[in-house]
Amino acid sequence: MNVTLKPFDFAQAVARAGLGVDGMPLKQDEATRLQREVMLDNPTVSLEQTMVAMQKAQIGFAATLQVRNRLVQAYSDIMGMQV
Repeated sequence: MNVTLKPFDFAQAVARAGLGVDGMPLKQDEATRLQREVMLDNPTVSLEQTMVAMQKAQIGFAATLQVRNRLVQAYSDIMGMQV
């Protein structure tokens, strides 16, 4: 059986996972910005808005971590197969 694999584009996979070029979820940047604005007492940024952004970032990170774990497990399973 002949199996051919398509070339893997890491940048495209990272973008699909919702990550930035540094590997952090895109929502993390927004949460960090809002946290900084709250600490500087910016009246246009509410604490509730900041907390929601932080929770979204945490959920995004947890989902990204689960995807990574599944990919590593799938790779390990494939590499362990007998040919």
